[in-house]
Amino acid sequence: MNCFTILRFKHCALNKSLIEHCFIPYISTCQARFYVAESENRYRQRISPRERTQKKALRIRLVQNFKHTKRKVEEIIERENIWTIPNLLCLGRIVTSPFLSYLILSQDYQIALWLLAFAGLSDLADGWIARTWTSQASKLGSLLDPVADKLLVGTLFLSLAWVGLIPVPLTCLVVTRDVVLVTAASYIRYHSLPPPKTLARYFDPTHATVQLAPTLTSKLNTGIQLSLVAGTLAAPIYHFVDHPILQCLCYITAFTTIAGGVSYLLSKDTYKFLRKKTSTRTSS
Repeated sequence: MNCFTILRFKHCALNKSLIEHCFIPYISTCQARFYVAESENRYRQRISPRERTQKKALRIRLVQNFKHTKRKVEEIIERENIWTIPNLLCLGRIVTSPFLSYLILSQDYQIALWLLAFAGLSDLADGWIARTWTSQASKLGSLLDPVADKLLVGTLFLSLAWVGLIPVPLTCLVVTRDVVLVTAASYIRYHSLPPPKTLARYFDPTHATVQLAPTLTSKLNTGIQLSLVAGTLAAPIYHFVDHPILQCLCYITAFTTIAGGVSYLLSKDTYKFLRKKTSTRTSS
């Protein structure tokens, strides 16, 4: 309502009560806004700079506590059950490796051959169980299975090379490749571990941070290596040491060992992080 409106009301000979009736709601609204603004100013003036600093510090501390709690909850959710049948079979192969080495160095090849057959069956069984029953699959198993295989194969090659049943250059090739792959897997584990990166969390098997996926060439190489070891163990028992088939199998093993290592470098899906990070390439 402007001045022209008021003058118009005046010329129309409206009484004073009608004009007041039109202006009262507008005046009441202005007074209410004025009182609210004045109250806010008085409240701000009463708060000292020290109190403002304390409130700001309190807000920061609350946000930090919330983030810390969220991180702890995520860690609890990520923990998995490691006491599965495939994982126990992998641990059995790891424990069997030094005993196999002792039998080979003692030239007790027949018992070593039977024990190797049991280890090979357990390797097939743990993969079949993990694929058949999802409750038995675990992220730890994807890391533990290749580690157990490499430890078993490396121990057998070193022991057979010591007694002169396997060429030393082939043993050096197999062991060097496995050491490089295990070192790469250890680095991936450290890189995938969220802060704080402590030794306790690094060696905590229930805290899964990465999942490994061996290549098809690497699986084929493991089978050929175990076949060579089994044939070499059987050679003294059935008297076919230095047989041409074993010599040919040594060359095939060397070729697949190199090809398996190269496949890890070329493949893009050999591992993936489990903490919202994209999959990249490396070895297991």
